[in-house]
Amino acid sequence: MQQPLYVLSESSQRTSGLDARRSNAAAGRAVASAVRTTLGPRGMDKMLVDTAGDVVVTNDGATILGEMDIEHPAARMLVEVAESQESAVGDGTTTAAVLAGELLARAEDLLDDDVHATAVVEGYHEAMRLALDAVDGMVLDGAVDRDALVRLARSAMTGKGTGDLATDALAEIVADAVLQVADDDRRVDRDDIRVFARTGASAAATELVRGVVFEGEPATDTMPRGVEDAAVAVLDTTLDVRSGEVDTEYTITSADQLDAALSAEDAERRAIAETLAEAGVDVVFCSKKVSDPVAAYLADAGVLAFSNVTAAEARAVARATGARRLGTLDGIEADDLGAAASVRVERHGDDDVTFLEGTDDSRTVTLYVRGSTDHVVDETERAIDDALGVVVAAHEDGEVVPGAGAVEVAVADRLRSGASAVTGRKSLAVEAFADAVDAIPRTLAENAGLDPIDALVDLRARHEREGVAGVVIDGPSVDVADPADGDVVDPAAVKREALESATEAATMILRIDDVIAAN
Repeated sequence: MQQPLYVLSESSQRTSGLDARRSNAAAGRAVASAVRTTLGPRGMDKMLVDTAGDVVVTNDGATILGEMDIEHPAARMLVEVAESQESAVGDGTTTAAVLAGELLARAEDLLDDDVHATAVVEGYHEAMRLALDAVDGMVLDGAVDRDALVRLARSAMTGKGTGDLATDALAEIVADAVLQVADDDRRVDRDDIRVFARTGASAAATELVRGVVFEGEPATDTMPRGVEDAAVAVLDTTLDVRSGEVDTEYTITSADQLDAALSAEDAERRAIAETLAEAGVDVVFCSKKVSDPVAAYLADAGVLAFSNVTAAEARAVARATGARRLGTLDGIEADDLGAAASVRVERHGDDDVTFLEGTDDSRTVTLYVRGSTDHVVDETERAIDDALGVVVAAHEDGEVVPGAGAVEVAVADRLRSGASAVTGRKSLAVEAFADAVDAIPRTLAENAGLDPIDALVDLRARHEREGVAGVVIDGPSVDVADPADGDVVDPAAVKREALESATEAATMILRIDDVIAAN
């Protein structure tokens, strides 16, 4: 009898066929269930504690999944869905993760009914095409102006722990920040919107600085701590005596020679300060070292200087003031300098915080985020980051859709009506996709305290009558209504990205029929 041939080591584990697909689907459902209860403005928070005892309290899907120590390879793929959603549009991470998990769960039922995985995958892709068409049909008329951006930001931050009063103020700040840095083609470089956070005040004290805020102090205590109408220089060179590229030694045989050498170095340092002062520089931001003697001479000239600023800070200062980043002081001219309305150093707690207020044309802004505790500050930062993502996406794309699950209700209705036109068993996958999409409004209703089944029936009925229906939360009341009437809106780009990323992840996992794990 022929002996069996062992290809894998005895320590390897292999799962194949339906068992592999069930294992992957179960992992996907577990990931979705981990964040499901955080969905919507009435979603609950999660407390995440790492091995060092550090605590994170949040309901942000990407943060929750990123902090969890997930080992299952299929589950990690769903984490990547949330990360991709966060990177692409800044919001909708929980929606994408829940949808991907539901797609896997519905596919598992089809596989148990002997529907081949290939038919499910093809049906899901056909359903995604129909779903994207439905999203296009839900786009609201009208320009995406400042008021629309404020509504988008408010919707994105509602329920994120910022509080109703703070949310209204933060929404205004986020919209103004995006409009300040957008170019003529409505494009926004997210690097031009900085976030700087400090405890010591309520979240409502968050302010928008049309310029740069960073933790830094003057190069020496004798420098001024504030300058108005400042001419700003941004330097990428060391402000000290020049050193050669090779090691050299000088033999000094007398005190006169030593005095001459020291005088020459002192003259060179003094010349650095004089060059900057004669060029009309009021404030210097240097990405490298400013030596103590040079700092002292700059202070004598009334120049405020900051040493060892980071590359990101130097770039931001240059964008905010219009200054050119200079690698040398040779030939410095007025055109190389930028303009700032003010530069001031304030004491906040135990730290010095520098505020650079640019002009009305500044292309860099900073959101100075406040909060009463570190946890509040962190959650406010995450809420603002989500709001910035959706506002940027809507401003660039120019398309807004109703929120509160209205798009998902419309997508599910479109899929069910279009399933009959799909041939073969793929139509079953299209209907399964519709059931998976229904999980979003059903979860929103459940998290808001409604009966999910009754709410879903009401949503479908109102959508059938009026063409739009969502789970609208207005203070303590929850109702099935038109979300646009309550200013609950989302960027169309967020919905498209969630549908596409969830479908791609689910179909990739469904095509796996063999899992080989080597120890």
